[in-house]
Amino acid sequence: MKIKTKLTFGVGLLFLLIILLASISGWFVNSLKKDTNNILTANYFSLQFSRNMILALEDISKDSSAVANFQLNLEKQNKNVTEIGEAEATKTIVEHFESLKTNPADSTLSSLLRKDIAEVMRLNMQAIERKSDIANETAETAYLWISFAGAMCFIIAFILLVNLPGNIANPIKELTNSIKQIAAQNYHERVHFDQYNEFGELATSFNTMAQKLEEYSESKLDKIIQGKKRIETLINNMHDPVIGIDENKNILFINDEALVITGLKEAEVLGKQIQDVAVYNDLVRTLTRDLLLPEKQRTEKVIKIFADNKESYFEKEFVDIQIIPTGEENPQLIGYVILLKNITALKELDIAKTNFIGTVSHEFKTPISSIKMSLQLLENEKIGNLNQEQKNLVESIKDDSNRLLKITGELLNIAQVESGNVQLAIRPCNPVDIMQYAIDATQTQADQKQIKFEVSFQENLPNVIADSEKTAWILTNLISNAVRYSYENSTIFLTIVTSNDKVIFSVKDTGQGIPSQFHSKIFDKYFRVPGTQKEGTGLGLAISKEFVEAQGGEITVDSEVGSGSVFQIILNKG
Repeated sequence: MKIKTKLTFGVGLLFLLIILLASISGWFVNSLKKDTNNILTANYFSLQFSRNMILALEDISKDSSAVANFQLNLEKQNKNVTEIGEAEATKTIVEHFESLKTNPADSTLSSLLRKDIAEVMRLNMQAIERKSDIANETAETAYLWISFAGAMCFIIAFILLVNLPGNIANPIKELTNSIKQIAAQNYHERVHFDQYNEFGELATSFNTMAQKLEEYSESKLDKIIQGKKRIETLINNMHDPVIGIDENKNILFINDEALVITGLKEAEVLGKQIQDVAVYNDLVRTLTRDLLLPEKQRTEKVIKIFADNKESYFEKEFVDIQIIPTGEENPQLIGYVILLKNITALKELDIAKTNFIGTVSHEFKTPISSIKMSLQLLENEKIGNLNQEQKNLVESIKDDSNRLLKITGELLNIAQVESGNVQLAIRPCNPVDIMQYAIDATQTQADQKQIKFEVSFQENLPNVIADSEKTAWILTNLISNAVRYSYENSTIFLTIVTSNDKVIFSVKDTGQGIPSQFHSKIFDKYFRVPGTQKEGTGLGLAISKEFVEAQGGEITVDSEVGSGSVFQIILNKG
């Protein structure tokens, strides 16, 4: 329990008992006062009136004023009747007094009056005794209650007196002794409080401080210097450029490879803000542009650097250095490391591969075109008729040549994309015309599976900024894939809508769908969803993505297994 809670509970309970004690005392004193006032006002005055009537009765025969005095006290007594039987006795006095006034010399009436007055006095004396007993009972009850409340206050005050000073002073004393041990460089000292209160939290903080001081005291300067030199040697012998920055963007280290490609000197940059260096060094400015962005927005693009009389390719990577301080739970950022991976050899191989693919694909187009021309000649009846077997062979050769031509076209497209030689004729185009071209190009393929196209688009659609030929190729590829993976006698939904400043082409099929774990890979080159039919090269979606992004657009996929897929092309309005 917290110390504050203990104090509040103990002192609060004592305060409540004191209020209860005061309330009980006041209530019983008020009860005693009421009992006393009741005796005084109800019985004492009746006795006084009776005494005055007896004295007046003695002088009635001698003094005429005694009659008036008796009459006055009798009237007061008649108004002060409070006890049982007192009213009848008072009435008897009135009757006898009336008789006495007519016959003052009758001693018998005087004697009867004395008896009547004595009866009234007896009744009031008994009432006084009874009420006195009630007052005594009230006083005894008050004594018991006040004693009980006082005892409880005493017990609680005694408990607080015994326990509270120790609960507060003992941990403070122990903590003081521990602080003295820390001051004497005894960093192994620890404080152990089992209570879950303020002292427990204080003990945790103290132990964390002592643990950190123990770590600092045990770390020797020569070990630190040796470790620092070891790390510096390791970094300088790395073949990739490395730049280290602290949390304030000050340059901590830079290896020789980084100095070579940046053209800087170590003395010029160490300890300086990397933003200041970026002002006069273009490469450093390029490297640090993404460093100032949040981690999710950073891009790891390949950069080309001309250094040491040759072109080199590097892949940029940022590493956030985070540690968890001793005794804490949350990580703390202490700096960054910029790594430049030299991928020149891989890039040269990739360029060679792209050139090879482009050359081979280009060389394939001529013989394939000759084959297609020969097929057209064979199909021409003017040259000669073919039997059924020959027609089947020609049809098979025609399908294979078309497939080869498609593959060759995709290889040429991917070669253009990878080499950066994509030629785009971007201009305002009618989106409906583009969609219609793609539908016409895939209609025959859809008819073979009895698949219907359901086309819908908004009225008065604006133009779209795009290369109509490339965009039509992309839509044709998406619709062709939808037909390939849809069931027979199904429907493919094609829509064009606008949203803000965008035009959105959608191709929705009702096929088997794509598992969610493959959504991020569907646009990778040569990727095919496992378990699907092996057709094509796996380049269509990769080329589509490159073409869309080259036009400043975006291509997305939304798919669930068993519910089909939705591909969207998002381009800018014209």
